[in-house]
Amino acid sequence: METIAKISRKGWVVIPAAIRKKFGLGPGSLVKFKIEGGKIILIPERNPVEECFGKLASSDESLTKLLLEERKKNRLREEEKIRF
Repeated sequence: METIAKISRKGWVVIPAAIRKKFGLGPGSLVKFKIEGGKIILIPERNPVEECFGKLASSDESLTKLLLEERKKNRLREEEKIRF
């Protein structure tokens, strides 16, 4: 895919919609500029924190509650071992 864009007076360049969509770029997305062999390369940068945002929210159960329940089960197992 090859497209041409114009640089504004402020140095802004609009990334064509098809390219933004293909690479999942939107407002706030990070990109890295690299100069290589007389070319300017624009590389999408992923923010691992933002990529993980909402991943755990899909569950209706509280993760804290699940952790406490698991710890309670472990404690009971350990107490059973001590009794015998």
